[in-house]
Amino acid sequence: MRARLLRAGPDSVADYELLEMALYIALPRRDTKALAHALLARFGSFAATLAAPPNDLRAIDGIGEAGTATLKIVHAAALRLARAEVAGRPLLANWERLMGYLNAVLAREQVEQFRVLFLDNRNRLIADEAQGRGTVNHTPVYPREVVKRALELQATALILVHNHPSGDPTPSAEDVAMTQDVKSAATTLGLALHDHVIVGNGRWCSLRREGLL
Repeated sequence: MRARLLRAGPDSVADYELLEMALYIALPRRDTKALAHALLARFGSFAATLAAPPNDLRAIDGIGEAGTATLKIVHAAALRLARAEVAGRPLLANWERLMGYLNAVLAREQVEQFRVLFLDNRNRLIADEAQGRGTVNHTPVYPREVVKRALELQATALILVHNHPSGDPTPSAEDVAMTQDVKSAATTLGLALHDHVIVGNGRWCSLRREGLL
């Protein structure tokens, strides 16, 4: 498998084989093929396995701390590669690339997470920061804290992002109201709010495109 991967690239190996090879680094004396199949059976896909919470990974018999850490290292590396695709580039110029990044970060989160993308005057990404984590259907958002952080970073524009663990990205009345609160606070300080994106499972919704911003 290793030789095939190096010779023909990542598409030449199956999902379970990638998991098997990654786990073998941490668990050289275990049957990592069986573990790989157990992970895929439990979580449903390669991506969902990498994104699974550490406690859920540890619950798979034989994974242990070392196997869990290895999978989370792979997950962190994948997210950093995705972030590199949007870093230092005008985000509004390539919406699909941005959605790919946000989907990688949020689509498989099991609780709501509210993030803010802070942009410079050329709409390049300065920082992507999680401002809060909540329950399966609610995350508290504090507009004054959002704009305060924007000023600290010398940002001139914002994109709000959060996920719906249900998989349905349809905005709620609370989502719309919160967006307007942040917009009001941002406008007062000369900050532009470009959008609020809600990420579901393989789907997303732009409040600006829906006429709600």
